[in-house]
Amino acid sequence: MAVLNKIRQRSVFLILIIALALFAFVLADVIRSGGFSGKDNSIATVNGEEISREEFARQVEAFQQNMRGSITTTQAVNRVWEQQLNQIIVEEQVEALGIRAEQAQVRQMMRAQMSQNPQFTNEAGMFDENRVKEYVASLKQTSPQMYQQWLSYEEGLSESAAQNIYANMIRTGVGATLTEGKQAYHLQNNTMDLRYVQVPFSSISDDEVEVSKAEIKEYVDSHKAKFETEAARNIQYVIFSEEPSPEDKEEAKASLTGLLEDRVEYNSVSKTNDTIAGFKTTSDDQEFVNSNSDLTQPVTFKFKNQLPKEFADDLFNLEEGEVYGPYEENGYWKLSKLVETKQIPDSIKASHILLGYQGAQAGGSRTEAAAKQLADSLAGVVKANKSKIGELATEFSDDPSAAQNSGDLGYFRPGMMVPTFDDFVLNNNEGTVGVVKTDFGYHVIYIEEQTDREKAVKIATVAREVEATEGTRNKLFNDVTKFEIAASEGDFTEEAKTADYRIRTVRDVKALDENIPGVGQQRRVVQWAFEEEAKVGDVKRFEIPTGYIVAQITAKKKKGLMSPEDASSEVIPILTKQKKAEMIKEKISGTTVDQVAENQNKIVQTANAVNLSSPTLAGAGSEPEVVGAVYALEVGETSKPIVGDKGVYVVELVSKSEAPELDSYKPFAQQETSSRRQMANARAFEALKAKAEIEDNRAKFY
Repeated sequence: MAVLNKIRQRSVFLILIIALALFAFVLADVIRSGGFSGKDNSIATVNGEEISREEFARQVEAFQQNMRGSITTTQAVNRVWEQQLNQIIVEEQVEALGIRAEQAQVRQMMRAQMSQNPQFTNEAGMFDENRVKEYVASLKQTSPQMYQQWLSYEEGLSESAAQNIYANMIRTGVGATLTEGKQAYHLQNNTMDLRYVQVPFSSISDDEVEVSKAEIKEYVDSHKAKFETEAARNIQYVIFSEEPSPEDKEEAKASLTGLLEDRVEYNSVSKTNDTIAGFKTTSDDQEFVNSNSDLTQPVTFKFKNQLPKEFADDLFNLEEGEVYGPYEENGYWKLSKLVETKQIPDSIKASHILLGYQGAQAGGSRTEAAAKQLADSLAGVVKANKSKIGELATEFSDDPSAAQNSGDLGYFRPGMMVPTFDDFVLNNNEGTVGVVKTDFGYHVIYIEEQTDREKAVKIATVAREVEATEGTRNKLFNDVTKFEIAASEGDFTEEAKTADYRIRTVRDVKALDENIPGVGQQRRVVQWAFEEEAKVGDVKRFEIPTGYIVAQITAKKKKGLMSPEDASSEVIPILTKQKKAEMIKEKISGTTVDQVAENQNKIVQTANAVNLSSPTLAGAGSEPEVVGAVYALEVGETSKPIVGDKGVYVVELVSKSEAPELDSYKPFAQQETSSRRQMANARAFEALKAKAEIEDNRAKFY
């Protein structure tokens, strides 16, 4: 009691202490996240203009909804980002140039978007601007909110029109002169005949060439633009798959086998023991499958080629009532019973009229009794005159596709229709007309044609999925946790080797990547690797759909120039080729292709009708630098050694054929202009983007 009294006396003091502690916690979090600035609420800043996080999120959500879930969140983020970036950068240029869209241009865009909207077309089906004005005036009077939305829509059209003007200005400013058209003509049509010797780079072993780290660094420093890179992470990880144990497989098998025989269960309602029919004795195989199988399949007739290939012979030759299994297929234990054997047609051609009613899947306003009565009436008409079914289907059928095809369902195989429909077309002969009820409604069916009958079997199959039990999952979790702790405290690689776990490595993961090779979409792993407090050597466990992964950060790379180590895979082949070229050139002697061929123990090859537009050498492939160098030679002249893409060449220009001059090169100039304009806007945008000051925070939020 004395202690409680002291607490009461100092309650205000305690509350103050707790409040200060909470404030300190919040303040620390604010400091870690960059203070009280608004930057944490912006996705990015482009040339000083912030992109709101909330608005960006709304656009991403809307984009995903429009794509109906066919893309991931990260893909949607990237698409919306490109749209936003394009809009901001282009709008800046539009504003700087003072481009404005005239009202006529806005109306033209509106006309293009609304020409098919009946609300804004006249009696002749043409777009009527007066109807738009009437609509807008009505909104202004009756719905101020929708009126503001319309004004925003018009403003958006105006901005789009101005951007179109800017895009057209760029395209119009790109073209080709008649002189360039003439050059294009000659590049395509001037040809050369050549004799050459190729000494391939492969003639020198890679072991004979050494590339130092200093040489790689020097090359990278000389080609900085090529080796600029984003911030990246290297990680390594181990996958722990949640797979059933042998004991789990046996347990699933035993569970399935227990369904074979009748069993007695106590009925708590009637206070008696009930006998539950087993798979062998059940009289309703479909209901048994629906109630007991992890895979629910209709019990229908199947031909031998429709049965599982591995078990087709055994299943097809069962006696009626005989059960086959348990057998394992695609992660399931299965029991199959042959219910019935029958001679049925391989395919059927039929027409139908579907009559829906209240409560049926086809819907409709009529009652079930009215639907049944109408179906019987229409069936009577069709029996009297079968050619009438097409006309009646068009008028009455609630199956839109069949109504469009005059009720014709075409040819279909057994099992493609719902069971009761299927039973009717299989159990009756060509020319039969009848009424069948399904979950969709009442069908008037006319069997038009059946192919020759052959043996089919009605198979009922109950399946039990083989999956990891709770005990197996708990053991896996313990193994994962044990490894995570050991790898965090010790050496990740050594711990994995000791436990015989396979280590997978991933290099140069970027901040906005979402896929980890080997496990697919794992955005959480990438986000973790790029957290500010994450350090090289950190280890963390992640759940994946098939189990777990334990990952470790092995390297953090800053944005900037690649290190010699990271660039080595790209630079070493380049420098190796350069060094081999010098070694080959030193070995070459002789002033003619024949002398060089003899000196290098190579054959002289020929290439005819070579042009600069398609610089391909027969027997060597594309070699633009070689063909370009030879074009400057005189006929009969032999080149010095030329370094190409695949080796070093010595080439003799045998002949040169100049294409005849044309009266006008306008078609070629137009062709060049069209080709250049196709990519003009994309290239302009890339140039503006490279110049823009962009602070991209997407990776913090997605």
